[in-house]
Formats: sequence, structure tokens, C-alpha cells
Amino acid sequence: MNGTVGNCSVPSAEYQYYFFPVVYILALVVGLPGNLAALYVFTFRITPRTAFSVYISNLALADIAILCTLPFKIHYHLNRNNWVFGDVTCRITGILFFANIYMSICFMTCICVDRYMATVHPHTYLRLRSSWCSLVVCVVLWCVVVMAMLVFVLMGPLETNADKSGSHSCFENFAKSEWNKRLAVYSVLSLIFGSLLPSVIILVCYPLAARRISMIRTKTAQKAVRVIYIILAITLLCFLPNHVVYLLHLLRRIDIIQSCSAANAIHNARRVTMALVILNTCLDPVLYYATTSHCKWKQVKMTKRLWGRVRRRRGVYTIAVS
Repeated sequence: MNGTVGNCSVPSAEYQYYFFPVVYILALVVGLPGNLAALYVFTFRITPRTAFSVYISNLALADIAILCTLPFKIHYHLNRNNWVFGDVTCRITGILFFANIYMSICFMTCICVDRYMATVHPHTYLRLRSSWCSLVVCVVLWCVVVMAMLVFVLMGPLETNADKSGSHSCFENFAKSEWNKRLAVYSVLSLIFGSLLPSVIILVCYPLAARRISMIRTKTAQKAVRVIYIILAITLLCFLPNHVVYLLHLLRRIDIIQSCSAANAIHNARRVTMALVILNTCLDPVLYYATTSHCKWKQVKMTKRLWGRVRRRRGVYTIAVS
């Protein structure tokens, strides 16, 4: 499916019809069980509730929201980028997909701040460690995203005619008028508040914080260092490439970058970085497991094992009776 960006023709990228479904299926198979388990453990098994567990629960919830949109996207790409679910579904799934990407990095930033305060400023943290503070932060973030989504949805269709064959694209191949009307403003705001500020905090402030925290020889401090390093790795691998390429994409759409060869390179790079950003849903469960006490996870495993033994014994008893 060919498209146009400005005066440039964007070549058909056949690989995306297979590349995206493979990545999305991997994310569903690995990421969905891991995030559902984390949501259960940190919401119902961690007591008392802490700011850390609240942020982890919300990060898992944001990942689950992204993953729930993937079946639609898998069908879209397998159908050669032809959207058949209607404009309303396109708006909802598309905005959920992108909004929760920014929510994920915001919650990661909150986790880093929480670990930093707990270790470097423990006296201040003791006064603010109530889960109510973190709940307020999470509610504010969700409210901002929901309001932005509602405004964006109510501003008009996002499903566009892609070519003369009658195929419809969803959340891509937007006309220049659409960019001028709403997409440019939203893209700039998203890049500043959803990408730039969280990335600066994570990539600049927290290596310095990790260096200071690593000097503290306590289990809490060492756990905080692991949290920060894992989030740094996820940010560098999954989020930062997407943010950089999206910035270039924005510059191309507002005609600051005018080279057609650059436009084609950015077009292909967007496909790769969108796949990388989805893979963070597979890596986040590693963060949940590696940076918290394993006792709750062990309890869940033991419960499953005991239930399995009970079922096996019932099966043996039934056979013996019969």
C-alpha cells in the first residue's frame, strides 16, 4: 500500500504485513500473562499498599490497555493495512495504543522518583510514603490522558481512504490539513510532556541518583539501584528510539525536513521503533519480578502447585472409587 507524505511518495513496505503481527503476537503471548500476574500481585497480594506497588499496578494496567488493542492491529496488518472495524473503533484503539505508551513511561518515571526519594531522602519519604499520594498522582495522570483522548476522538474521523482500491488506513497516511488542524499540536505536547520530560528525568537524573544510591550498603538501596538500571535499559531500548524517530517524523510532516529520501528512511524507521516500543510490555514483567520481594510471587506459585496436587489427588481418588 503506497502513500504520500507532502510531495514525496512513500514506497510500499511489504515486510510490515508480517513483521508487526509477529511482534504483536509475541507481546500478547509474553506480555499479557506477565502484566496480568503483576496487576494481581501488586493490587491484591502486596500489603500494606505502598507508593511503589501503586505505580507498578498502574504501569501493568497501562500495558494491558495497550495489549488489548493488538488483536485489532494484527488483523489490520494481516489484511494488508486495510481497516475493516469502522472509524469509531479506529479512534478508540488508536488513541488507547499511543496514549498508554506515554502513560507507561510516565509511570516508570514515577517509580524512579519513588525509589530515589525512599533511599536518598528517607525522612521526607516517610512523611509522603502513604499510598494516597501516589494514588492522587496516578488519578491525575489518567484523568489528563482520558480528557485528551476524549477531545481527540470528538474532533473527527481518524480512518482515511488509503488508495483507489477502497482500502482504509487507521492512524496513518494523514493528510496535511489533518496535521495542521490537530495532529501537530498533539504531537508537540506529547513529545514535550510524554517523552522529553520523562526521558530527561530517567536518562539524566537517575544515573546520577543510582551512583549515589549505590554507595549506600542496604538492601533497600541495592533494590532501588536495580529498579533504576532496569528502567534505564527499557527506556534506552524501547522508548528512546521511538521518541527520536517520532520527532523526525513530526519535523517531516511540518516540512522542516523536506528530503524525500529522508522521508522514506523515517517512514521505515517508524515501523521498527513502533515494534520496539511494544516490546516494553514484555520487559516490564522482568522489572516487576526482579525488583521486588519474591515472597508474594512464591506464594502465588505455591498456591498453584497446591491446587494442582489437590486436583491430581481428587483424580486418583475418583479412579480408585470407580
